[in-house]
Amino acid sequence: MFENSQDLLNIIKAIAILGLALFVCWALYYFAMILRQGFKILKEMRGRLHKIDELIKTFKEKIEHSTSYLLLIGEGMKKLVEVIKDHAGEEKKKRAKKNR
Repeated sequence: MFENSQDLLNIIKAIAILGLALFVCWALYYFAMILRQGFKILKEMRGRLHKIDELIKTFKEKIEHSTSYLLLIGEGMKKLVEVIKDHAGEEKKKRAKKNR
């Protein structure tokens, strides 16, 4: 089987190279799986960020629409306060007349 020590050395070299090749293949496979998982996480985060962006846009639109109503509400409140003041003034006048 082995005629000299050179044959034994060549067989050991072949086994070592085979072991190194298997280890490199195994390491590349796990590295590829780690990259794949990283890409999945990035894709999921992009989706979540997109949803958050849509939520912010919707919230902004609702705020913009409600600010246009705030002016109307403010005017309505002014009128309401004026009516209450007028009513209170009339009540004071009626009381003053009754007391005389």
